[in-house]
Amino acid sequence: QVQLVESGGGLVQPGGSLRLSCSASGGTLGYRAIGWFRQAPGKEREGVSCISSTDLTTYYTESVKGRFTISRDKAKNTVYLQMNSLKPEDTAVYYCATDFLICYSDYMTRTSGSWGQGTQVTVSS
Repeated sequence: QVQLVESGGGLVQPGGSLRLSCSASGGTLGYRAIGWFRQAPGKEREGVSCISSTDLTTYYTESVKGRFTISRDKAKNTVYLQMNSLKPEDTAVYYCATDFLICYSDYMTRTSGSWGQGTQVTVSS
């Protein structure tokens, strides 16, 4: 069973950038839909972005459109989330997931499955 590990988080000032990585062990990400989720303190986990198994479809939640970009590097077995123009409201723990993921161009969700440790993103001056 493929296991995902998130990395790349950190502390950044508003307007700054970070690139999150989702790497896999025990399998390939190359032909799987991959989603990024985040959970801010006191809030429910929400879907941020996803990429379909064919890479032909991507989804972004409204609040990150034009600022975040999801991409896949099959050679490195990694999916990235490039985050630009970061805002304090982007502060959250970010998770990637593949199992039980639904990824359409206008909708994403995850119906089941456990979560990894995630990577903390803090946007603050």
